[in-house]
This record gives sequence, structure tokens and C-alpha cells, in this order.
Amino acid sequence: MENEVIRIGIAEWAVSREAVVLRTAGLGSCVGVVLYDLERGLSGMAHVMLPDSAISRNKKEEIGKFADTAIVALKDSLERMGAVRLRAKIAGGAQMFQFKYEHESMRIGERNIQAVKEALHAVRVPLVAEDVGGTNGRTIEFHSKTGMLMIRTVNVGTLEI
Repeated sequence: MENEVIRIGIAEWAVSREAVVLRTAGLGSCVGVVLYDLERGLSGMAHVMLPDSAISRNKKEEIGKFADTAIVALKDSLERMGAVRLRAKIAGGAQMFQFKYEHESMRIGERNIQAVKEALHAVRVPLVAEDVGGTNGRTIEFHSKTGMLMIRTVNVGTLEI
């Protein structure tokens, strides 16, 4: 019975070999990334804040913060636990603020989505479902026993993917 809830904070990540619910809240321009191997009951989630760790002064302590480092860490950890057939689901990457003259650096949501997809491609983990973009924040829960990702979007409702 999956009654344990593991909460992943902003810029954090976690993995589990148990039947759990992985939850993260406050996904605005951030992207929630889930990697899982349903057959082996392995799952992990990261709350990615930024696209690229090149700006990090302390990569070892900020692994979950960046798309490139978080996805590699999730994949490596799950494979060490025995994962063979990883899949990915993602949600978030909203454009939370509207600017009259959008400078590229202000489009964090779009840049996060692109970076996450590129990182998944680089580590050869197929993206099987997504709910990204828009202008509303999200809270996500991944049910590792079923592989279902429940997404609650502010002012929109609930979606299961």
C-alpha cells in the first residue's frame, strides 16, 4: 500500500524502491521530472529550477536544481538500484509573468522544458507523457505503484497522465 509520501522541495530530488507517492508543489517556471521503472518498482523525482548547471558555484550541493545534473543523478541512482527500462514524465515550465518585451532570459519556463527534454534525450530515457507550459502553477504527485502522475494546475483542475 503506497501510503508514504516523499516531498521533494524546490531544487531537490529523491529516489525510492518502495511503493510511494512522490510529491512536489510550487511548480511555476520549474519543471517536475519523474523517472521510473514500473516493472521493478523504482522511481525518482526532481524539482528542476534552472536549465543549465554551468552557472552553479557548487554543483555537488545543487544537483536537483538544474536540468542537466538532476536528470543524470536520477538516472544513475535508479540504474544502481536495478532499473533497466526507465521512462519519464514531466510537468511544469509555466510562463508565470507576462512582459511586454520578453527577453530570452526571462522565458525560464520554456528554457527549462527544452533543457529537460534535451537532457532526457542525452541519457536515452524516453519521455512518455508531459503537461508543460501555460501560465499557471502546478503541484504533482507520482504514484510509483501505478505509474500515474497526477497534476493539479491552479485555476485549471486535475489531470492524470
